[in-house]
Amino acid sequence: QVQLVESGGGLVQPGGSLRVSCAASGSIFSINHMGWYRQAPGKQRELVATITSGGSTNYADSVKGRFSISRENAKNTVYLQMNRLKPEDTAVYYCNAAIKTTGSSSSWNYWGQGTQVTVSS
Repeated sequence: QVQLVESGGGLVQPGGSLRVSCAASGSIFSINHMGWYRQAPGKQRELVATITSGGSTNYADSVKGRFSISRENAKNTVYLQMNRLKPEDTAVYYCNAAIKTTGSSSSWNYWGQGTQVTVSS
């Protein structure tokens, strides 16, 4: 069984910074891509950023130049550093990872429970 646990969300003023983390645990053999998605009230879940096991990154246009995704493979952890936050960044942020468990021949997509990020003065 695999779990993704996010932490680090909260309330921040516009223009501020916040870092969220996501740690994967369980019977993990390998992790391919990891990423962050977000869902604002009344909107569909959208991609924020992804990172491959080799460190290649991809960002939504709305966060390019403000957000930075990174990972520590030894800790099975992915981070999202969010700078110059805007009210429209307010959402529940979800961690996602493609994980191959011990004894499995395939990778499966796993999701965290989400962490709330609120940008407001």
